[in-house]
Amino acid sequence: MATTTKAKKVIAKNGVLGSFRFSHRGAHDYSSLLVHYRDTFHLPQPLLVRLTGFSPRSVTKWSQGETPSAKQEKALVEMDRLLDGLSRVMEPAQVGRWLKQPNSAFDGSTPLQVVERGEMDRIWRMLYDLESGQPG
Repeated sequence: MATTTKAKKVIAKNGVLGSFRFSHRGAHDYSSLLVHYRDTFHLPQPLLVRLTGFSPRSVTKWSQGETPSAKQEKALVEMDRLLDGLSRVMEPAQVGRWLKQPNSAFDGSTPLQVVERGEMDRIWRMLYDLESGQPG
């Protein structure tokens, strides 16, 4: 069985055929990963763009199967961790809506605005407080 060029790139990058960083999401490539985010967390493309901090063109390329750069993949890992955290305290299908709603915990900003300002630690703090039972 011949190995495709794309598979060779995966092997070169990860050391093992089929070893996709986000396989825990049931995804086998970046295109299926973004579909998973859209379907599970109700994150439309513009919301994914804002969460990653990269251009609509970059996210479209990933949707079409292009592999992100190391910097872009790091942003996807951070977003993936955030989505995991949020899904521990709310239904995954509510995440997209929650990200767009003003929140008094963030002085009236939306959680998405908090992420865009580089203040994701505020969301992590809120998640810690919710999960630990600490008063906010």
